[in-house]
Amino acid sequence: MIRRFLAAAVIVGVAAALLVIAWPNLFGLAEAPVVAQLVSVRALGATVAIMVAFTLGLLALLWAGARRFLAAIALLAVVFAALNVAVLSTRGFGDESFPTRAPAELAVLSWNTLGDAPGADRIADLVIAEHADIVVLPETSQETAVAIAELTRVQGRPMWVYSIAFDYIAKARSTSVLISVDLGEYAVDDSVGNTSVVPSMVLRPVDGTGPTIIGVHPVAPIPGELSNWRSDLRWIDAVCRGEQVILAGDLNATADHFRVVDPEAGVAGLGFGDCLNAGLLTGNGAVGTWPTRLPPLVGAPIDHVFVTPDITVTGMRVITTEDGSGSDHRPIVARLILE
Repeated sequence: MIRRFLAAAVIVGVAAALLVIAWPNLFGLAEAPVVAQLVSVRALGATVAIMVAFTLGLLALLWAGARRFLAAIALLAVVFAALNVAVLSTRGFGDESFPTRAPAELAVLSWNTLGDAPGADRIADLVIAEHADIVVLPETSQETAVAIAELTRVQGRPMWVYSIAFDYIAKARSTSVLISVDLGEYAVDDSVGNTSVVPSMVLRPVDGTGPTIIGVHPVAPIPGELSNWRSDLRWIDAVCRGEQVILAGDLNATADHFRVVDPEAGVAGLGFGDCLNAGLLTGNGAVGTWPTRLPPLVGAPIDHVFVTPDITVTGMRVITTEDGSGSDHRPIVARLILE
């Protein structure tokens, strides 16, 4: 009797834990310790759950005394995997089809370079290949950003360089943004504050004409930084508002951490503030950008482009050709039309 009670308690406990991980917004726990990290890797979690279910199924065949218990846990693992796949399918497993580029279309490229790891030449080549008008480069030093701009200028794509660093000891504590001179000159808005541990940047057009451009890099939700991470996401929610806003970068967050629009239903929103996520809008929201050592459909989609509703997203994709470049993040590119 006691053994049955304990087995039932374990099954209920496992079921509750898996439900929280699969649907954290139902309980308001998407930013809770452990859950915040696990929900970011839904596809990996689903893969592990299937492997666990298979292993437990084999054990159930060999261990008659624990067959029901093992079968119940295996079933829970299968249901957990199915729930995660269902959620990811609504976000999109990838649609890289871009229409022929329209004259008014802009290209936004974002790449966390892991402290300049790919080098200026490789980054500049990607900027040219993607015809990027706006380039957001978390963990990229001013020195490398200037070198990139010099290389793109030689190839007929001159760009303004904006860079911010919290210190000059670690390149990871820098963020750089390059903007095509065709968009005009920009200035950093220091009045809106910043993220807490690694820097972000709000750029506004000097003449008042053109979109606000925001390059962001919230700290990762690692133990000891969860409070700063939550604060960084709230900051993003506050600044991504208004008209014609483009925000891009490494957010260290997935759609589960976006603004919740219906707390009772536990449904996560499409973005932050007034901004919508380009990946979700184009069917690319489940394609992983980190780490590059995992396949794109297994990794965490934490690099993003967001726009306000007055900007049309015509396409977006995660670039997989740079996986051997030295960075642990994949670049992403989105095409936009300002209305």
